[in-house]
Amino acid sequence: MKSPVLRVEDVGRVRLLTLDRPEALNAFDDELYDAVREALAQAALSATVAVVVITGEGRAFSAGQDLGELETPRRHQDGARHGFPPFIETLETFPKPLIAAVNGIAVGIGLTMLPHCDLVLIADEARLRAPFVSLGVTAEAGSTHLLPETVGWQETAHLLYTASWIRADQAVELGLAWRSLPGERLLEEAMEVAGEMAAMPIASLVGTKKLLLESRLGAIRAARERENRTFARLARGPANREAIAAFREKRKPDFTRLPQEDV
Repeated sequence: MKSPVLRVEDVGRVRLLTLDRPEALNAFDDELYDAVREALAQAALSATVAVVVITGEGRAFSAGQDLGELETPRRHQDGARHGFPPFIETLETFPKPLIAAVNGIAVGIGLTMLPHCDLVLIADEARLRAPFVSLGVTAEAGSTHLLPETVGWQETAHLLYTASWIRADQAVELGLAWRSLPGERLLEEAMEVAGEMAAMPIASLVGTKKLLLESRLGAIRAARERENRTFARLARGPANREAIAAFREKRKPDFTRLPQEDV
């Protein structure tokens, strides 16, 4: 598969996926969602791919959803087949070991996709952020289940309610990442760990991951369904409109005078 927004390379039995929209800080638009989904689906079916590593080109892992796309007509109107929904469904059920090499900032889906990965390595200079409340919406990707499961209730509350930045060392301490290391060594280390896994029998890797997923997949899907309903009620509401306007006008949003919304 060739894509202008995603590079795909095989190194032995490891498939490396590189998000390649550096000019947009690897923000996800429909094209990138679809490219990553298709690449994961192909890797899942491949008899010669044992492990997948995903990283970003440039100074960002991913800046999250491309907000510019939200203000323009979508290229694909079928949300069941394109964009975020089929991407996250493919990610949460990916049957082989998946490693994230977080090379730079990871915001929004750049963060919430990480608990779906089996290992996360992060560059020392990288930072994470869940900006959803500050955008007048709510969390996504099953993160209202996965984050408390991973970092605990209070850390999740602080992370989501304040939309504050998380340093690489904090991410490791919280359990959002497995290891932090200098950026120049990040991909080499991720590929080395992936190679150790890829030396194992693929059937055993798949069987083990299936067992791990079965213990939590139902709860993730239920959380995602609840998130989708709440997100839909908040999207395009007063707070969301104010956040998008502030982003466009390069100013700080003011939520203090907005009416409370029913959710």
